[in-house]
Amino acid sequence: MGQTEASRRPRGNDILMSHRLNSTLIAISCAVISACSGARVQLADPTIPEPLIDQLQIKVAARYPENFQHFVHEERVIGKEKWTIDLGRSNTLLFNQLFGSMFSDYQVIEDGTDPSELGVDAFIEPAIDAFEFSVPAQSQTEEFAVWIRYRIKIFDADGNQMANWPISAYGKSQTTMFGSDAALRRAAVLAMRDAAALVIMQMDKATGISKLSAATRTSSQPLSTQGPLTTPDEQILQTTANEDAKDDSG
Repeated sequence: MGQTEASRRPRGNDILMSHRLNSTLIAISCAVISACSGARVQLADPTIPEPLIDQLQIKVAARYPENFQHFVHEERVIGKEKWTIDLGRSNTLLFNQLFGSMFSDYQVIEDGTDPSELGVDAFIEPAIDAFEFSVPAQSQTEEFAVWIRYRIKIFDADGNQMANWPISAYGKSQTTMFGSDAALRRAAVLAMRDAAALVIMQMDKATGISKLSAATRTSSQPLSTQGPLTTPDEQILQTTANEDAKDDSG
């Protein structure tokens, strides 16, 4: 017997099940796309506790290259997930706080400014040589880890390079405490603070920047003829920062 017109029409339950099926398929597709695309992690404004140190009595200027001020790292992990880590202005803000605490007279100059016209004792130009990170799928742990290799070049009042100091910094954080994006963000901040701690403890010893002060130049041989002070790569100073370290800013 043939179907009547009414019997051929979709039933209400069939329509509802169809809508639910379509919604489920869309949700699954979005989840797959999200898993393949990874995530974009952007840092806020990291800070360090005010260093309890005696300021070096020296007049210093710093210039931050564009890729230091707005550093973005993109990487596809295990050929699938694409992660974008945007440090934004966090490097500049952190190092400004750091240098402002370390030197009695500190200023930031723009690109194109001639430091020799400012009457400073020393000129600093930091850079990022390398940025690496690992996710739990790589390390088979619940940790995100970040490695940052900074390089600090120091010049005297005449523009002669006096030091070329590489610094390797490290930070890690667990997903069980913060979740994926937040854990990676925290690991990056801890690596930056690790670098800041090294600068506070070792900068003058590694670079001799305090000797560039006009008030402390006692050598008969001008510093500009003594050649640059360089720390060999195999002797890069490194400490370990992790979420167990004291951290009063979250």
